[in-house]
Amino acid sequence: MLNTAARTALAFVVFLLGSAGFAAAQPPTDAENCKDHPMFSRMKNYTIVNCERNFDAAEFAIPGGTKTVEGQKTEIAYALNEDSLMPSLLQIRRNYGAAAKSLGGTLIYDEEGQLTARVSKGGKDVWLGVEVYNGGRSYTLTVIEVGAMTQEVTASDMLDALNKDGFIALHITFATGRADIEPASMPLVDEIARLLKNNADLKVAFEGHTDNVGAAAANKTLSEQRAGAVMAAVVKSGIGPARLSAAGFGQEKPVADNRTEEGRARNRRVEIVKK
Repeated sequence: MLNTAARTALAFVVFLLGSAGFAAAQPPTDAENCKDHPMFSRMKNYTIVNCERNFDAAEFAIPGGTKTVEGQKTEIAYALNEDSLMPSLLQIRRNYGAAAKSLGGTLIYDEEGQLTARVSKGGKDVWLGVEVYNGGRSYTLTVIEVGAMTQEVTASDMLDALNKDGFIALHITFATGRADIEPASMPLVDEIARLLKNNADLKVAFEGHTDNVGAAAANKTLSEQRAGAVMAAVVKSGIGPARLSAAGFGQEKPVADNRTEEGRARNRRVEIVKK
């Protein structure tokens, strides 16, 4: 063990080194306006070199291929700090896999330099993707909070469309595979009620439509239930049911190409049709 004099001398040398040249060895700072995702923190000794957040789609690795997921996307690129010990690909994957599991999530894909997990949070699906590059020197974290882009349509917009075209397509969002209207779409439903309250003679039909994923018969039933759910919500707002009707057409009347995710998203809709 070092004696008191030796410890004092060592402390003095460390102080001199720190004051003379360690400023340049400070860890690099994160890219401007970038920070970790609130659900998933970074690996130790990594710095954010780039980030973006917007409504977009992303490809996630799944067994046998990839899956396109659409929603609010956060993408963060990390790089290992210079002279830091590099973790293994397995260590990075295990770190984020454990983080997803701690939130009640499920691992979907975990191979080589890629990991995919899904977490249910606040009634929504959150997808996590990790891609590791350069043997672990850098990796990208992609998080998609699933949900449709908010459709800002007012009662006045609806009336204009009904008078001009006789219908308007609304992208009201529902719980996956169910007819429960998601809270994010309730302001849009409120605008439908406002439209009908402001135009006492107006009568409309709600028509539900789906994409072509799944059995046709099940899709038709689901579309009927969803159209009925919108009608029920409007009636609950004080509109007489005699002015309304509901029907479902499933995948029978697509307005876009079902071979693309964008097209399928457009086909999942509820139309208001003027009677």
